[in-house]
Amino acid sequence: MTEQYSDSIRANLRLLPSIDRLLNEANAADLVAHYGREPVRDALRIVLDAAREWIRQGGQPPNSNEFFQTALEVLNRQFAPTFRPVINATGVILHPQLGRAPLSDAAQEAILAVASGYSTLDYRLDAGKRGNRETHVEELIKSLTGAEAALVVNTNAAAVMLTLVALAQERETILSRGQLGESDGGFRVPEIVSRSGAKLVEVGTTNCTTITDYVEAITPQTALLMRVQAAAFKQIGFTEQPPLKELVSLAREHNILVLDDLGSGTLLDTARYGLKHEPTVQESIEAGVDVVTFSGDKLLGGPQSGVIAGKKALIDKLKQHMLTRAMRIDKLRLAALIATLNHYRLGNVETQIPVWRMISMPAEQIRQRAESWAAEVGGDVIASDSVIGGSSLPDEVLPTFALALTVSDPTDVAARLRKQSQLQPVITRINGGRVLLDPRTVLLGQDAELLRTLRLVLGLSVL
Repeated sequence: MTEQYSDSIRANLRLLPSIDRLLNEANAADLVAHYGREPVRDALRIVLDAAREWIRQGGQPPNSNEFFQTALEVLNRQFAPTFRPVINATGVILHPQLGRAPLSDAAQEAILAVASGYSTLDYRLDAGKRGNRETHVEELIKSLTGAEAALVVNTNAAAVMLTLVALAQERETILSRGQLGESDGGFRVPEIVSRSGAKLVEVGTTNCTTITDYVEAITPQTALLMRVQAAAFKQIGFTEQPPLKELVSLAREHNILVLDDLGSGTLLDTARYGLKHEPTVQESIEAGVDVVTFSGDKLLGGPQSGVIAGKKALIDKLKQHMLTRAMRIDKLRLAALIATLNHYRLGNVETQIPVWRMISMPAEQIRQRAESWAAEVGGDVIASDSVIGGSSLPDEVLPTFALALTVSDPTDVAARLRKQSQLQPVITRINGGRVLLDPRTVLLGQDAELLRTLRLVLGLSVL
């Protein structure tokens, strides 16, 4: 049955212009030049449909300027990127959802340098012929870790998978039940081992595994012993795991290999910063492991990548495997990784790599920044804790100071801070009914932008 409308509603509906007429108006020219004709046509169709519904409910027809203003709002929403920079004021240094490690200035410059033109990615200037991208970074990794050789792929999960496929496929990999964890993003150790084609042999219990457990599990089908650093969780109470050197000694007796998956892969002693000691890559190599894998975008402080270091004969085998090409690192991340590793060689990690600058930041400096924010927008400066995050050093905290905002609806304020479209979004946390902002994870140089966003959301004058 046809819906009946009053004469005035029908008359107003007839006043609505056609899409073609709107597209021919002068106001459409700028929109078409910026967005293209078809997206503008689609936006105007949305606006016209909304206008018809508005008129049917008794509203008046929009004028021409209102049509195009609404169409512009539709286009802005459609073309607004969902992948955008944000200010991390949560106090979580390696925030899994916010991109983990921010890159150093040198790493950013290195990316721009190779992105804006051609490069020697797979080319040798000295010989004038094809080269190999691994050579650009391998010597750096060797010199920093003491490994005989190294290979870089796109993630640590890929590094572990490639190693298992190449060295243990259709053979046994022995692993303690206490290390069968899952990190953020769904990286489950048992599934990785299974999908690699290796047969997982679990030994010990969830809290206690001895060297005898490994001895009794070794068979002629055993390819390697695997250790996984429990980076995403912490066991407390009665726990036991054999030292890495004992695993290496046992493996040598039986002519099998040792794979050490460090996950975070730090090159620095975290105990120097008041944190629990995280096993370093250098310690694994010194202990004699055959292959060690770790991430580039966690405690290393670089781009997303997975590093494989160890014995030359084994790394060479990995380089020749057919999966290596599918897992290889791209030129932008390779450039950033080289620049990041150079900070370690130059000894300026704490001043140049943001992750380590945050970890080593003095509490007094953090307090002063929080107080300067409070002087601008109000609130209280309180003692709090920062965390490492990113499946690194679980439950380890760094004492910090935070700006605490007492507002009527903290959930609403936090939502408006992160949903900012005019200014840079700010990601915060809520604790004790207050919105907290931790200066430790706000990059140097972002204070002014953070304060502008705060002023806008809190209804203060925006300078």
